[in-house]
Amino acid sequence: MEWYLEKEFDVITGKHPSEEAQKKWRKAVALVRNHRRRFRHVPDLQKRSLLQTQIRDAQERLRVIFTAIKVAIRFLDDDKPSDEVIKAGFYIDPDKLANIVSTHDLRRLEDINGVKGIANALNVSLDDGVKVDNLSSRQQIYGINTYTEKPSKRFWMFVWDALHDYTLIILIVCAVVSIGVGLATEGWPKGMYDGVGIILSIFLVVMVTAISDYKQSLQFRDLDKEKKKIIVQVTRDAMRQKLSIFDLVVGDIVHLSIGDQIPADGLFISGYSFLIDESSLTGESEPVNKSEKNPFLLAGSKVKDGSGKMLVTTVGMRTEWGKMMETLSEEGDDETPLQAKLNGVATVIGFIGLIFAVVTFLVLTVRFLVDKALRQEFTSWSSVDALKLLDYFATAVTIIVVAVPEGLPLAVTLSLAFAMKKLMGHKALVRRLAACETMGSATCICSDKTGTLTTNHMVVNKIWICGKAKEIKRSEIGDTLNAEVTENVSTILLQSIFQNTSAEVVKDKDGKVSILGTPTESALLEYGLHLGGEFEVQRQEIKILKVEPFNSVKKTMAVVVALPDGGTRAFCKGASEIILTMCDKMVNSNGETVEMTDELVNMMTHVINGFASEALRTICLAFKDTGNYDDGNSLPDSGYTLIAVVGIKDPIRPGVRDAVRTCLAAGITVRMVTGDNINTAKAIARECGILTEGGLAIEGSKFRNKTSDELMEIIPRIQVMARSLPSDKHMLVTNLRTVHKEVVAVTGDGSNDAPALHEADIGLAMGIAGTEVAKETADVIILDDNFSTIVNVAKWGRAVYINIQKFVQFQLTVNIVALMINFVSACISGSAPLTAVQLLWVNLIMDTLGALALATEPPHDGLMNRPPIGRGVGFITKAMWRNIAGQSIYQMSVLFVFNFAGKQILGIHGSDATDIINTFIFNTFVFCQVFNEINSRDIEKINIFRGMFSNWIFIGVMVSTVVFQVIIVEFLGTFASTVPLSWQLWLLSIVIGFVSMPIAVVLKCIPVETKTPKPVETKTPKQHDGYDQLPTGPEDV
Repeated sequence: MEWYLEKEFDVITGKHPSEEAQKKWRKAVALVRNHRRRFRHVPDLQKRSLLQTQIRDAQERLRVIFTAIKVAIRFLDDDKPSDEVIKAGFYIDPDKLANIVSTHDLRRLEDINGVKGIANALNVSLDDGVKVDNLSSRQQIYGINTYTEKPSKRFWMFVWDALHDYTLIILIVCAVVSIGVGLATEGWPKGMYDGVGIILSIFLVVMVTAISDYKQSLQFRDLDKEKKKIIVQVTRDAMRQKLSIFDLVVGDIVHLSIGDQIPADGLFISGYSFLIDESSLTGESEPVNKSEKNPFLLAGSKVKDGSGKMLVTTVGMRTEWGKMMETLSEEGDDETPLQAKLNGVATVIGFIGLIFAVVTFLVLTVRFLVDKALRQEFTSWSSVDALKLLDYFATAVTIIVVAVPEGLPLAVTLSLAFAMKKLMGHKALVRRLAACETMGSATCICSDKTGTLTTNHMVVNKIWICGKAKEIKRSEIGDTLNAEVTENVSTILLQSIFQNTSAEVVKDKDGKVSILGTPTESALLEYGLHLGGEFEVQRQEIKILKVEPFNSVKKTMAVVVALPDGGTRAFCKGASEIILTMCDKMVNSNGETVEMTDELVNMMTHVINGFASEALRTICLAFKDTGNYDDGNSLPDSGYTLIAVVGIKDPIRPGVRDAVRTCLAAGITVRMVTGDNINTAKAIARECGILTEGGLAIEGSKFRNKTSDELMEIIPRIQVMARSLPSDKHMLVTNLRTVHKEVVAVTGDGSNDAPALHEADIGLAMGIAGTEVAKETADVIILDDNFSTIVNVAKWGRAVYINIQKFVQFQLTVNIVALMINFVSACISGSAPLTAVQLLWVNLIMDTLGALALATEPPHDGLMNRPPIGRGVGFITKAMWRNIAGQSIYQMSVLFVFNFAGKQILGIHGSDATDIINTFIFNTFVFCQVFNEINSRDIEKINIFRGMFSNWIFIGVMVSTVVFQVIIVEFLGTFASTVPLSWQLWLLSIVIGFVSMPIAVVLKCIPVETKTPKPVETKTPKQHDGYDQLPTGPEDV
């Protein structure tokens, strides 16, 4: 089976499988009972192709419409707004405003006096933003920022989907025919019992299936809502604040920076180096520079570089993005590798079951015909004979129902949905189904430092200025520093902090001061405030002429300002080593500017390394007087004067060291990839337990210059990469995946991290520090930016994989026993002990209820004491086959004995003896499955009760199964072909089922795997399928 699965179904190997691969496995899935249900959560490839065509058409339409509407609108004479708009206090109609922006009509915009004119028409201040008290009138006139979505499916649609099972449809037809023939021959009501029994069983199967599927859909809907939550920064009532994009109104002033998604259509107000990627709308890959000459911003596009402010002019369905979204429908995730493989398992078993069903029907029919011929009644046919043949056919169809394990691939979806819902509570939002599954196989995590391993709550801890290093004490910051440096140096330092920053100081309604910006920027700004500086005063006195925002490639930020007393000055800050090379002067201990000699360079390098070795992030601040600066010139990249070196402390997150230790014990290598100084990175890595003896710490500049052979040798040893570029991270991930065959998870927060997030097996974006571009590319969003959360995702990923293995083991056992019992009995005795109604109940136990019980088991800590499951490991392990074979042989042996010699063994006589034996066999068979379901909770460990009584889903399924079994046997015999059993037979059924538990213990003591060398930091040798070796003492059981 594994060979066949690898050949036909092991084609979904990457994160982004090709359409050919997906078509190949779907073609191989030839035996499907219900296409609507089996493929509900995966995309329709034909619709996907149509969708891509629609997107291209929409993009082309946008390109054409910009010109067409611009010309057509010239002929509209009525520019006067409607009475409703004027009454609300506005002076421009929503549609007219939307047309100006969507068509890029610069001429018409200039006629209204540009952005200022639009702001006046919208009754909004470009500095203070909208007033909260008129939000409702803005929403009423201009609309809300939501898009029309496809309505979610109602419960009855899931019932309808469940009824599309071909085998159930055939059984319904059989039941109707049975009722018709039965009424004609046996009358009312006896003639209806068999047919009504089948219909009631089908109704139960359909309802339970629909309820399970409906609950899954609700989970996916909740997760989908979480995916769409985007937070933006706006100015309202003269205060900067954060809010959801769904709360935006026309007139809002939105602040945008690198990696943000533009939340609505609008106009550029101000900004620096503002580059926009409009490819999602127009299909054009070249980013567009936005300025006063080209101020139009469209929803759905992304900020490629720079920062800026925009005025929202159009929201919701009036935006071009909204119109495009309306034409597109939601589609499912690509198939996960496990789904594809389990579809293969279902197909193989389904074909086997189909053969058994056909042979069973033929054997029963031939025996019936031969028996009829021997009695010389071959020419005499009655409705009773027709009912018997119909019953044989229904039994054969029901064998197919049981044999085709439709629930296998669907159990993956159920387990993943359950895991995704639980992970939301653990601060992880899974955006792609397969990521949860793949994370269980992760062998390597490439993690950022800042905010992931550290708290991201930064404070200035040390400063070197005027030749002295000083440790900062919060109680005496201002007076002490001001007493030690000259007034001129202090002024330049404050100018450097307050002018060269992307952060802002804001006040809330109560006057409380807070800082909005990145943690590093906020720490510097907070330090400036503690020095006694006033942010607003500085910003009003000095005009900013040009800004070069920070990005992860340059690792610097620069600004040119016009000084109050004339002249201009450039300020630059960033990575210490880079800024140091840009400086040819420095401020000495007397506050004087001196030339930067080699001796002073060495001294400053020593200072920087000293700060870094204390795990401080080092930032250099520098300035340069630029005379009369021309805005058209680029910012200077040399000739600066070094003012200060700042050491910023970012403490390690609580629990990170334990989380790293857990990863190492689980066979997962943790690598730190950071833009920080190498000494800072090494100090933090040692503190976290990442950098160990024999491990390698390397700078990105050295890494990217290595040859292929050198990379092959050093990459397995790399534990820290410092001063890395996004391209270095991408190169590392690519090598780990392709050359070293590792399953790689990588974290990222910036838009430049998108290639690495895309390339990795699992891309993990930071929910707090991450940009929208990074989040959109990622497979999982870590909402609290915490490394411990990543470990939780890995733990749940392993739980998903093992839970599905448990379910597969359980279901294959039921399949084999049910098939063999009916087939062998039909061949030998000419009758099947399990009827259609009984088999439908068994199908429900092993399919939907079995998936609920076993596929939703929460993870336990023991999962992280096993090595990762490798890429090439077979899904159905030898241990599983051992358990399946052992339990199947036991169950079949017992049931065959009672089927052929039950009357003699149990001493049952009388006209109803056959009915009692058949009911007893059915009852015993069900209890064997109940106890085997408990056995399946752990494939290798003997202690299968660990955590069972805290899993209310499992307990609920077990109790429901037993209760309903009692009802079927004792009270629904008319429909289920059962008779009430004595308490002795009930007890015997339970005991026979219970015996499967000690048998499971014996089976688990039979070694089936080959031992592998003992890995580092583990107590016992590990096996290649992810399970521990047999226990050596009670504590390991």
